[in-house]
Order: sequence, then C-alpha cells, then structure tokens
Amino acid sequence: MSDEMKEWKKQLLSDRKNGYDKPVDQDAMEAYCAGYKDFLDRSKTERLCAAETVRMAEEKGYRPYVRGMEVKAGDRVYVCNRGKSVLLAHIGKKTLAEGAQIAAAHIDAPRLDLKPNPLYEDSELAYFKTHYYGGIRKYQWVTIPLELHGVVAMKDGTTVQVSVGSDPGDPRLVITDLLPHLGMEQNKKPLGEAIPGETLNLLLGSRPIGDEEDTNRVKVAVMRLLHEKYGIVEDDFTSAELEAVPAVNACDIGLDRSMIGAYGHDDRVCAYAALKALLDLEETPEHTAVCVLADKEEIGSDGVTGMQSAAFDTFLEDLCEGQNVPLRVCLEKSFCLSADVTAAFDPNFAEVFEKRNAAYVNYGIGLCKYTGARGKSGASDACAETIAYVRKLFDEAGVIWQIAELGKVDAGGGGTVAMYMANRNITTLDAGVPVLSMHAPFEVVSKLDCYETYRGMKAVYQAM
Repeated sequence: MSDEMKEWKKQLLSDRKNGYDKPVDQDAMEAYCAGYKDFLDRSKTERLCAAETVRMAEEKGYRPYVRGMEVKAGDRVYVCNRGKSVLLAHIGKKTLAEGAQIAAAHIDAPRLDLKPNPLYEDSELAYFKTHYYGGIRKYQWVTIPLELHGVVAMKDGTTVQVSVGSDPGDPRLVITDLLPHLGMEQNKKPLGEAIPGETLNLLLGSRPIGDEEDTNRVKVAVMRLLHEKYGIVEDDFTSAELEAVPAVNACDIGLDRSMIGAYGHDDRVCAYAALKALLDLEETPEHTAVCVLADKEEIGSDGVTGMQSAAFDTFLEDLCEGQNVPLRVCLEKSFCLSADVTAAFDPNFAEVFEKRNAAYVNYGIGLCKYTGARGKSGASDACAETIAYVRKLFDEAGVIWQIAELGKVDAGGGGTVAMYMANRNITTLDAGVPVLSMHAPFEVVSKLDCYETYRGMKAVYQAM
C-alpha cells in the first residue's frame, strides 16, 4: 500500500478499534468494577436498588428534597419515589433556564413475581405460583437456584421486609424441569413453548405436619415457617410484592477476568454508571446534573414509578419553581442520555446481527441513534445534531465509544426510556453497555465497557 493511500485511509475512514488498543487506566477500571459488583449484590430488586442508591447518595452529602426548600448552586438533593425509583440532582452554576444535563436509566430487571394468591400444595409438595415480569426466555429460569425478596404490606400500615436465600445458610428456591428420559414430547415443542408460564412454580417444601388424615399438611407447614419468621398469614400475600431472582452474586468472567457475570446488568450496569458519575462530581457543574433511576421500564415504563409517570416532571418543576423558571423552558434546553444497554455481538448467534452496525465487547459505550423494532417503531430516533453533540463531548473527554443497532432490521428490536424523555421536548440519545445474554438470569458485560460508560456519563454531567 502506498504512503498516499495510507494517509487517505487515516484521514477519511473510521478507525474504531478494541478499547484495549487505546490508553486505558486499568487500575481505575478495576476499582470501579469492584464497586459495581458490590452494588449489584446489594441491588437484586428495584426496591433494594433504590435503597442502596439512597444510602450511597447520603454518604456523598445528598439530602431529601422537600417541596419549597431553598436550593442553590452546589446543593445535592434527591427524591425517592415510593421506594422504587430515585431522582437526584446536583444543582449547577447556571439556572435551569439553561437546561439540565440528564442521565436516565432503569433499575427494574426481568424476574418472577409471586401471584396475589401464590401458595398451594400438589402431591404433597408446596409451591408458589409466579407471573413473569418483563421479557424472559422461560426455559432459562428452570433448575437454577432462586432467591425471594420484597415486602408484605400489612393492614395496620406496617411493612414487612422479606428475604429468603441471600444470607449464608439460607435455603434456596427452584423451579423443576423434566428429565431427558421423559422429555421426548417436550423436545418437539418450539423453544418458547416448551416451558409454559404457568409451570414456573417455585418449589417450597415437602415435609408435612399434623396427622396423616389432614389435608394441605405441607402448605400449612410452609405457612407456619413464614408466620414464625415474618408474622404473616396467607391473606397477606394479596398486599405483597415478592420477587424471585437468581441466587447468584456478581463475579469475574474469563481466565483474564476481563468481564463481569451477574443477574440484572440490564439496566443496573447503566444505572450504576449514571449514579456513580453524579456522586463523583467534586465541583459544582455548569448545568444542573440530574440522574433518573426509574422503575417499570421492562413492562413499558407505565405506573407511578415508571418513566411515563409525572414523578420526573414534578421533581424538575419543583426545582424550576425555586429559580422562577418555567418547566417548559428548562425541558427544551435540556439534554438526556437515555442510559440503557444494547446487545453485544455474539459470534455464536451471528445470524441475527448486522456486523457492520453491531456493538462489540471492549469497544466502549454503545450509542444507539434509535431502538424500536423493524421500521423504527417505538423509537425516538435522535437527530444528526444530537449525535454530533455526543461525539464531540465523548471525544473531548477521551471516552471510548461505538455506535450500533440492536440486531438486524427484521430480527426483532427493543425499547428504552428515550422516547418518553424525547416526548417531553428533551433532546435525547440512547447509550449504554453492550451485553451478552441480555435478559437471561446471568448476563455478561465487559469491564472496559462498564468503565467507559461511567466516563461517558460524567462527561455529560460536566458539559459546559
């Protein structure tokens, strides 16, 4: 190749390459990822994640926002919405008339919720009935150890915290499956039908109590154990939120320890990046920096704790009123990075990816101009100027980034909170960590991509 051709290629062609071929502070990366793994282990449900967020924020000087309280540049405030989502703000030097710099992620993840009347006995085995939450591949949830977390709201106004399976020595729960010797007919079914949703029943116990002629002896035995530990009776399940999640802690993956395996990377990997970047701001930012950790994204972002609720608008409007700024003025000047994961290219399933426009492990935070499905249905589709703004922001901060789509055009698709922020007249772009085995009980991400996503979030908050 001639020197002239080399120069033309250098000047004109894209030079995206593996992040490890660029300068990376590996000590800082490992320290960040150690904190992230600890965060994941404490945050296996949206309630636990919200509580951990509040704990971390208060350690950094954040205080609960009370409507009408005076805030000034440098102040750090938060609102915890019903214990399931959190909104935080570091008040900037400029007024909110100049807009806010926002990172919005979600802290819910696919799981199995208990039904309102979950407990039953069949063939002298006790079970909980479940209703799956979000997009799961049902066959992945059988024969793995599961934990149970959540709350039971009592009629007297008190709330009982429930946790089974997470402490050392705790029993675990499981969903059984057919043995291969009897699975011939099951094997003939399509993958999505082999495990019906109504068979995702948690095995609770087998030891009966009472006399031989009594009925429901195992169910009563299980209910007695729950009553002794938590003081609840069967009717209390109707006002409970109990979630079964994989009984696994975050760990390093690969002989080189370059990846992290865990439950809930989608989307706590981006939630942690958005949160940690905000908490690590040592100086008062130019614009008010806002972190939104929302609930309910996996089922459409509806509900009082989801991104479609008025909770975000109310929080920002309260801050705006304290500065005599109309909310609409703030929104139209604001920028939001919709921080959600994307699919990492998996060579084992290359047929569903378009290689020229896929996100790759170790290539940094993945920008997604649009998500949606097929003809961009359900996408906000960021404009060219927005992409240029983020390219400049990341390049000036030295953030390693890539741009990608979520699979081939007709292969499927997905959604984020981006369109709900864009519908508020906020300039919005999707960006996040590429994930292998997304929505599985055990997902995998690259440490480098995690760290670069954190650095990207920080660049957004610190924008001038």
